[in-house]
Amino acid sequence: MNSKVVIITGASSGIGEALARKYSQKGFNLVLAARSYEKLIELEKELQGNILCVKADVSIENDCKTIIDLAIDRFGKIDILINNAGISMRAAFSECDTSVLKRVMDVNFWGTVYCTKYALPHILQSSGSIVGIISIAGHIGLPGRTGYSASKYAMRGFLDALRTEYLDRKLHVLVAAPGFIASNIRENALTANGSSQGMTPRDEKSMMTAGQCAEIIYSAVKKRKREIVLTFFEGKLAVFLNKWLPRLVERVNFNMMLKEPGSPFGQRYTGS
Repeated sequence: MNSKVVIITGASSGIGEALARKYSQKGFNLVLAARSYEKLIELEKELQGNILCVKADVSIENDCKTIIDLAIDRFGKIDILINNAGISMRAAFSECDTSVLKRVMDVNFWGTVYCTKYALPHILQSSGSIVGIISIAGHIGLPGRTGYSASKYAMRGFLDALRTEYLDRKLHVLVAAPGFIASNIRENALTANGSSQGMTPRDEKSMMTAGQCAEIIYSAVKKRKREIVLTFFEGKLAVFLNKWLPRLVERVNFNMMLKEPGSPFGQRYTGS
């Protein structure tokens, strides 16, 4: 019970699951939150240590408060909050129902705000860390992902401002921006009408794994870094070039998204 306590949202799959495995190996007490409670329970059976699983939808403020309250009831403190829960979308803005953008913003941005709001007093007491898992889409606007990019830009702005606001309290805030990582986020991405995409338009085998991503994020939290960008070509290089050659990056991004199977922009060029 004297071990440090980490809360991970969206812990039932992808980067969140990989982070849960990593922190379990390092002897942390875990608070794992996700909508898929059954997957959390299955994951708990594979992990070691003291683990609290919480069924929660981070787009609901009271669910976020419950995560924090249960963590304090169980462990008495919080050392790290990792805001990982998120959803994506893939559709041309002109064809996309605005409810899709709202849903993405509610989960990605407001979920981060709600969890951080209730965890902050406890993390200040422990001189702990608040982590936001954003995306390259939080640095570069991605076509076909307008709502996703907006939510990730908003997360980055919120967390950067929070870090500055609490400089005198030495609050550690890490903004982690993975590039394209092999996970199920693209399979669950929302389409123009809000239904799940159900497939990935990319070659997941060539991407960084969620486990590799978790290793880097764990190290960055330990070293109390303020910002990291993961992967090289579609991550660090793209962010760097966007500062100096934004039009080039926009063209490359558009052409890349255009070539995806089932691209929402393909009909412009096929006449269909």
